[in-house]
Amino acid sequence: MIREDFIRRKLQLIGEDLGRLLRFKDLTLDELLADDIRLAAVERIIERIVMRAVDVNEHLLAERLPPDARSTRLTYRDTFLALADVGVCTPEFAREIAASAGLRNILVHDYNDVDRRILHRSIGSCLRDYQRYVEQVEAFIAGLRDP
Repeated sequence: MIREDFIRRKLQLIGEDLGRLLRFKDLTLDELLADDIRLAAVERIIERIVMRAVDVNEHLLAERLPPDARSTRLTYRDTFLALADVGVCTPEFAREIAASAGLRNILVHDYNDVDRRILHRSIGSCLRDYQRYVEQVEAFIAGLRDP
């Protein structure tokens, strides 16, 4: 059974983090790099957004995928791609947002090798893509209640 309260809370937290990330959207790369606190904040906010979405994805997939498709552990990227399989979003959007899982992995595992230009560009794409993500998950959940 899909736990709407769990999903809505995660979406609320994503929305709050999007609001925090919005503060950094107009910074130039040089401005971002000049302040290690801003840089760390952007990295952590993006990481939290992605991980909260993965939590939502895993819950939805556990409830909506057929049992034989649940037997394999999906990568974070795959959880986004599989959203299209259960009707949460289009395959095109699933492919677009799945790239954010790769950025999250770089932030967590390859901290010293992060290309800061990619991180800087990701602010705008994160704001755009995750607003759409929240809207699409909310619409999916609403559709479950209104057959």
